[in-house]
Amino acid sequence: KDINIEIKGGSMIAFVGQSGAGKSTIINLLPRFYEPQGGEIFIDDQNIHQVSLYSLRKTISLVSQDVILFDDTINANIAYADPKASEDDVIKACKFAAADEFIKKLPKGYETPIGENGVRLSGGQKQRISIARAILKKSPIILLDEATSSLDADSEKIVQNAIANLTKNKTTLVIAHRFSTIHKADQIFVLKNGSIIDSGNHEQLIKNSEEYKSLYEKQLK
Repeated sequence: KDINIEIKGGSMIAFVGQSGAGKSTIINLLPRFYEPQGGEIFIDDQNIHQVSLYSLRKTISLVSQDVILFDDTINANIAYADPKASEDDVIKACKFAAADEFIKKLPKGYETPIGENGVRLSGGQKQRISIARAILKKSPIILLDEATSSLDADSEKIVQNAIANLTKNKTTLVIAHRFSTIHKADQIFVLKNGSIIDSGNHEQLIKNSEEYKSLYEKQLK
């Protein structure tokens, strides 16, 4: 409702709020999974409704908690992001995504079939495959829909490092359920009932926003 924000290229922006506040809706408007009922969205002064879906989505990588994988090899699942990528490109992306180590230990390495939706992989392994795919795509805009929320502490640490590699010098929009994700965000928007009620960095919001403070304290407990 009545959202008007400007995001600087190369910055990291986070959205926080209770479940149903509208965080995913904002993220889903960018690749046009939803169309706005009013208003406009611009990327680099171009209205996203006046460009083709293909060219729009080529500039965006989405890493979410629900990783979509195909019943194929690891290599095919990652190269899906860029069919022209060489084997070396895929391996390089996996090293950045902290995935190369576990892949090399699999029975057939990069040619190991992973089953429908990656049934043969753990949650942390699936996330790293998804991050490797996003790294390979080299898109300038990264959307992170709380990619670490369902992982154990060890996996979360590895995935966090992989995400840091992925988002370096990229425009990044994060939906955060865990506040550890967003301490480094340049700006945080606090959502409630579909509206932005506060914004600032972590320190500013802890001092000035009751809603943010309450969300933060609940998590600490």
